Amino acid sequence: MSATSGIGVSPDLSAKFSRAVDDKQTRFLKVSIQNESLVHDLSVPVRGSLEEDLGQLDEIIHEDIPAYLLTKLDDSTEWLVIYYVPDTAKVRDKMLYASSRASLLKSLGSTLFSDSIFATSKADLTAEAYAAHRRHVLAPKPLSASEQEMADVRAAERHAGGLSVYQGSRARTTHVGKTIGMPWAADFEDAVKGLGEGDDSVLVVATIDMASETVVLHSTSPTAADDVGASLPQDGASYAFFAWKHAPSRRDIVFVYSCPSSCPIKHRMVYASGFNAVFIAAQTLLAGSPSPLHSRKIETSTPAEIDEAFLRSELDLSGGQGTPGSGSATPANDEEKKPFARPRGPKRR
Repeated sequence: MSATSGIGVSPDLSAKFSRAVDDKQTRFLKVSIQNESLVHDLSVPVRGSLEEDLGQLDEIIHEDIPAYLLTKLDDSTEWLVIYYVPDTAKVRDKMLYASSRASLLKSLGSTLFSDSIFATSKADLTAEAYAAHRRHVLAPKPLSASEQEMADVRAAERHAGGLSVYQGSRARTTHVGKTIGMPWAADFEDAVKGLGEGDDSVLVVATIDMASETVVLHSTSPTAADDVGASLPQDGASYAFFAWKHAPSRRDIVFVYSCPSSCPIKHRMVYASGFNAVFIAAQTLLAGSPSPLHSRKIETSTPAEIDEAFLRSELDLSGGQGTPGSGSATPANDEEKKPFARPRGPKRR
């Protein structure tokens, strides 16, 4: 970063620039450094569009003398500052103009300037050169592979949020999730509903079809608690609902979100952004059923770790029988609490 020169703006330049901002009739103010001060050199009125007026600069700048050009844009509230420092200028002049840029903007009000151009020759200040500059400014910033994936995910989410209810000739999908997330395939909705009415331990697994942006049924099968982890996809993300009869009079439906670390970034982001909506939709769907959805959600990046001991630990069921859907369990020790015993004093000698 260049050191500042200590050169300030003259009162005359401040006054002329202030009037130019107000009257909106001035296209260019040429600023030079004279006697260790930034001074007004000359003004050029607006005659046409900015692109048309750029042709006038050829007459007011020199091949080997630096200058600042304060330029009013066609939007009369915004200004462009042109730092003209030709390659053929003296080294001392180059350094002086480079170190005075900050002082110029700070003194005149940097918020008025929405753009800047660094020019080293008259060829950099033509209408064609300015058009190329604007294309460069407005072009999308280059992204790394991971940043591009994240941008694609955000675009997909915006697109999903703007989908209309009408689905055309697509296969039937459920209304569940339409207002709070991605739509569900009909067979997946039916499978989740069935969990609430059944009596056995059953696992329903769902995945997201990225092309149609729909939560679809992956599998459904009777499953023991120790086999849940092995029944989940090991190399891809998934949502699962496990109806678990872990006591004669108790059956809970547990929501599991599994996302192995090997999943692509795009998939991880889509599943992570949608899992809470899937849980809420299922909670609504199962409300009032004999087996409601447990209030706790289980998340894992290692699906194989899920077995009965893992489930009991995560749901706090190891100690006893809690209230279904409460996310808590009663303590295992049912003995009556004993009153506080006063400690005995030392023995008498």
